[in-house]
Amino acid sequence: MNKIIYHGSKNIIEIPQYGVGKRYNDYGLGFYCTENISLAKEWSVDYKRDGYANFYCLEDSQLKTLYLNSSEYCIMHWLAILLENRRFDVNTALAKAAKEYILSNFLLDTSEYDLIIGYRADDSYFSFADDFIKGVISYRQLNNAMHLGKLGEQIVLKSEKAFDKITFLESEYVSAKEWYVRKAARDEATRNEYFHAERSNYQKGDLYITQILNEEMKADDSRLR
Repeated sequence: MNKIIYHGSKNIIEIPQYGVGKRYNDYGLGFYCTENISLAKEWSVDYKRDGYANFYCLEDSQLKTLYLNSSEYCIMHWLAILLENRRFDVNTALAKAAKEYILSNFLLDTSEYDLIIGYRADDSYFSFADDFIKGVISYRQLNNAMHLGKLGEQIVLKSEKAFDKITFLESEYVSAKEWYVRKAARDEATRNEYFHAERSNYQKGDLYITQILNEEMKADDSRLR
């Protein structure tokens, strides 16, 4: 089926190039898009730098898709992919052990997929994941935190086949004066809600990374669902 997706950038990108981009993005090298035009506009701007929301049509019926938010997976699978690609500051023994364990037991082979769909780890969401592997927040708190701010999902084109299925439609100029303010406000609201509603909200029986490591929990453990 055809779906309209958007990519926020400082440039107009009529022909997305396979193999081009930042290798240390959430899901590695790929072309990062969203189905939410407002989010694309926020992602396109920076402080005092305008951008563009690029519109595309993606024909995805023949593309193999890894949907990380499906019931087949848990947040640990998403976190493992993030740990493989993003640069975490593993400066404690616990964080180092957590990273090694998560990568060994929850990392999915993404090489066979054309598309990956899942959470986008912007600065605030990345900090939530960082807090979890350092033992600051529980597994429940991490799951709840991922729904704060309504940041939504990102669609990442990973294969040459996927790039062949995308067609540029148009671009829209985005003013940083308007959209950076929205971007900053969303991030601030998300962080405030996290610190006041989640990070401090301890509940008896909460599952922390130390217990996951000590009990050597695997993906089929019902406590991780």
